[in-house]
Amino acid sequence: METQTTPYHASGRDSDSSGSLNAIVNEKHKLAAGSTTSSTSTRRRRSGLPDAQNSASPKRWKTFWEAFRYLQNLTPKQVDDFMASYVIYNLDWSNEKQMVDELGPDYQKKVGECLQAYYGVLNHLCALGDVEKMYIPPLMNKKATVLENQLLYEESIAEDIGLAPGDKVLDLGCGRGRVAAHMAQYSGVHITGLNIDPNQISQAQTFNENLGFTNNRFLVQDFNNLPLPFEDSSFDAFFEIQALSLCKDIAALFREIYRVLKPGAKFSLLDWVSLPAYDASNPEHAQLMRRVKPLIGAIGTPTPKLLEECLSAAGFSVLRSDIPSEGGLQAPLIDKVDHYFRFMRQVILGLVKAHVLPRHFKTLINRLCLDGEAFLKMDNMRLVTTTYRIIAQKPAQ
Repeated sequence: METQTTPYHASGRDSDSSGSLNAIVNEKHKLAAGSTTSSTSTRRRRSGLPDAQNSASPKRWKTFWEAFRYLQNLTPKQVDDFMASYVIYNLDWSNEKQMVDELGPDYQKKVGECLQAYYGVLNHLCALGDVEKMYIPPLMNKKATVLENQLLYEESIAEDIGLAPGDKVLDLGCGRGRVAAHMAQYSGVHITGLNIDPNQISQAQTFNENLGFTNNRFLVQDFNNLPLPFEDSSFDAFFEIQALSLCKDIAALFREIYRVLKPGAKFSLLDWVSLPAYDASNPEHAQLMRRVKPLIGAIGTPTPKLLEECLSAAGFSVLRSDIPSEGGLQAPLIDKVDHYFRFMRQVILGLVKAHVLPRHFKTLINRLCLDGEAFLKMDNMRLVTTTYRIIAQKPAQ
């Protein structure tokens, strides 16, 4: 890692920095839908696209600048801790000996500390682009942008698990609370969100309160520390988006979710899995996996069969198990996100070279952009996906 410098705070450079970043914002406008009038919103709904103006989505300019300024003021220790956190993605929950050898006997605690350091920075890096929610969604509509596909998928969750106004819903790995806000706006539900990162929880609470979703609440919680802090039969429904690769014991977690759901409640997951075509003994496959796991932040790599078996063992009935993307690939959206961040990388490297941005921006953006092509290749080869969907239900009593 290159030597870090103290973040630049002098206000005299702010205008230069802002002006130089116009290229990034212009690129965002090209890749995103942008604002719409009421007439275009109507046309978008008729064409199967979501109404972004009625989705509780934050204004992209505001989000971009807030994330940029947070990253600009990172301390050297925050940058170092973020980079060091990547060690956990070279490991796997299934190999406990390797975990102990690398992290020590209290490896689960060390993983939790790494996750906080990782997500405390990553959520702001993602907010520089259209993946503020920190997930690339399924390809629900080829004509839709990344954000619109997120909204379409989130609305499909609401339909799949039958959300109704006033329902109490558990959101595991809630991030910055943007999905929770959309769910509350779309379905009138009350979300309880869990996340290991206090930084994200604080943002989630503030964001939802500012939008008037005062019934949404957010708690700092490591879901590897069970039991969850809820009574039996507390929730009407459950969903999670790309959080399970961080779970040490999926079977135990599913049993706990079963406990806190009401009879008849439905369960939705969208997550990272290896697919039947993946062969760990194939050198090309194994190399690609080593490159992609750190990129997407995966420790474990479950299979659809494992997830289904754990759900059934916990008492759930599996209602659907599939990849919701058109054609079974999310590659077009991976490519869009990768293109945008590679463009932004070139701009940021130029600004660092010109001494407009602190040098730690180079370290962060280089790490973020590493191995996007490997992720795209694995998806096109149908070896893995981060968008495997399972809908399940707790039996009614």
